[in-house]
Amino acid sequence: MIIIGEKINGTIPRVQKAIEERDEAFIRDLAVKQAEAGADYIDVCAGTSPEQEEETLIWLMEIVQDAVEKPLCIDSPNPRTIEKVFKYARKPGIINSVSEEKNKCEIIYPLIQGTEWQVIGLTCDNDGIPSDVEKRINIAKILVEKAEKYGISPDRIHIDPLVIALATDNQAVHKFVEAMEGIKKMFPTVKVTSGLSNVSFGLPYRKAINQAFLTVAVFAGMDSAIMDPTNRDVMTALFAAEAIAGRDKFCRKYVNAYRKGLLGPAKDAVK
Repeated sequence: MIIIGEKINGTIPRVQKAIEERDEAFIRDLAVKQAEAGADYIDVCAGTSPEQEEETLIWLMEIVQDAVEKPLCIDSPNPRTIEKVFKYARKPGIINSVSEEKNKCEIIYPLIQGTEWQVIGLTCDNDGIPSDVEKRINIAKILVEKAEKYGISPDRIHIDPLVIALATDNQAVHKFVEAMEGIKKMFPTVKVTSGLSNVSFGLPYRKAINQAFLTVAVFAGMDSAIMDPTNRDVMTALFAAEAIAGRDKFCRKYVNAYRKGLLGPAKDAVK
């Protein structure tokens, strides 16, 4: 499983405060902790006003790259912002994201043409997130076919079928899995990704839903996730899910994680 660490995001209140106060030490600590916990990429999202986003993203990128060797996942809803900050990345990472909204593909794809950069593709368009599976698969097809015109192979694309809140659609996870299976059937080398938290929006004790969704999605073939690697409960669920799904030969990763004390509740948790 490819882990994209989600913690450096200006929509999180404590991170927003650190951005406003230009608290470099706090951002650096978040990057280091995520890298040490197993993140393969560190997501950086300013979560600020459009006027401040470019400056803030550059600031975050520089701090993270000075702190850890992990590549970045540059995260912005505005492709023009990504275009402006792209040159500050020191090694190829992931762009988050493209979709069929407006002209995002036409801006991002030329940017990563001829490079080793990867990209997250969201299955939404100018009408939002489709409620039906067929349209999500069709959008994924369009995103992959557009990428191929720029020499971007399917294995460099992480398609997110966009799970919606269970509280609004109790078939949300079924639709996610069905869309994933349809996309992988069409493009076997495409990676499928997801943020975990949307599925539990509006529900109490959200982490239980998030962990259950992670287990189901991994078992069904999900390749990457935007998640908190410092959360022991989530990481425990991930190691267990990969073992159950047959993606951990002889359960070696699970056993090694246990021996290193990475599984189960934190040591200071109430027993």
